[in-house]
Amino acid sequence: MAYPQPVNPRMSVLSNTSVSSDHFSPASSSTRFSFPTAVPINTAPSPARQRPSVYERNLNKTRTAEVSLSAYAFLFSEIVQYTQKRVSGIGDLERRLNVLGYRIGSRVLELMSWRVEGQSKAPKREIRFLPALMSIHTQVWRAVFGKPADAIEKSVEHEDEYMIIDNDPPITRYISIPKDMNQLSCSSLTAGIVEAVLDGLGFPARVTAHSTPTDAFPSRTTILIKLEKSVVEREEALKSA
Repeated sequence: MAYPQPVNPRMSVLSNTSVSSDHFSPASSSTRFSFPTAVPINTAPSPARQRPSVYERNLNKTRTAEVSLSAYAFLFSEIVQYTQKRVSGIGDLERRLNVLGYRIGSRVLELMSWRVEGQSKAPKREIRFLPALMSIHTQVWRAVFGKPADAIEKSVEHEDEYMIIDNDPPITRYISIPKDMNQLSCSSLTAGIVEAVLDGLGFPARVTAHSTPTDAFPSRTTILIKLEKSVVEREEALKSA
């Protein structure tokens, strides 16, 4: 005995002819029940803005840039403390500071020469010692320390010795030297800078730093320049020419 099948009110009554395989085929279903195309979302992180490298900066734009004196003094203080822990005496400490200053001086001369050649149509190279010494007294000192040195003196006893006087060296302004190391001159770094510049200009010399305090200037420092014999002979030949 056959019983009638209950009709689900949520189901539409379809005939056998309407319920065909074509009605529920993938082609027809995809056409009748298509979904909107989703917009792709870029989930990749945006590239961070990178600061230009120091090597990409224009060297002429940084010509008048100033460095904070506190940062300068802190860096030099750390250099002295770092070097002091790795030496055996005052002489060794001064020698290492001199070597470090020599590396700085060679780069300072290269930078200054590049700027002069870029601005001048006919750059001039000094072949006499006194004009070269004057340029160190003013231009190099101003480029490194922000001010020119205070004086230039020539030794009365030795014709191959010259002195650059700095009454208040910024490099040692905040350096406290212990009493047991009162012979130490941290301006040996400055002496290395001067020696490198002189060597680069063609005036080889031995440069040392000496503390010569006075009542008015307790931090007064003398940079002693002792020229090689070949430089003195060349100067004499140029005078007689």
